[in-house]
Amino acid sequence: MRQQLLTFFGLATVLAVGTLTVGGLAYGDEKEKNGKAEMAATAKVTIDQAVKTALDKVSGKVIEAELEKKHHKLIWEVEVVTAENKVMEVHIDADTGAVIEVEEEKAKPTKSPKMR
Repeated sequence: MRQQLLTFFGLATVLAVGTLTVGGLAYGDEKEKNGKAEMAATAKVTIDQAVKTALDKVSGKVIEAELEKKHHKLIWEVEVVTAENKVMEVHIDADTGAVIEVEEEKAKPTKSPKMR
């Protein structure tokens, strides 16, 4: 009987922790959405304007555009894939529409298989 009680208590604890974790993620996602909405409301440059500016600077296909805080200001980060298959990031001031920086996106490290 005692073993069953301990098993039940352990299972209840795992379920409670899992529920708290999922609830925390949902709250974090909601907070992030609100932050993005606030940033979008303060940006004078629209996403369409930022994409056009990026394509004027780097020819290719836009694969992503995101509003971020960088360079101590609000910027549009527009990623463009060039004909040479390079991913270029064009940083555009969300207040003035000026191009701040153009750089090649750094390759993200991939997980290598474990050596045996």
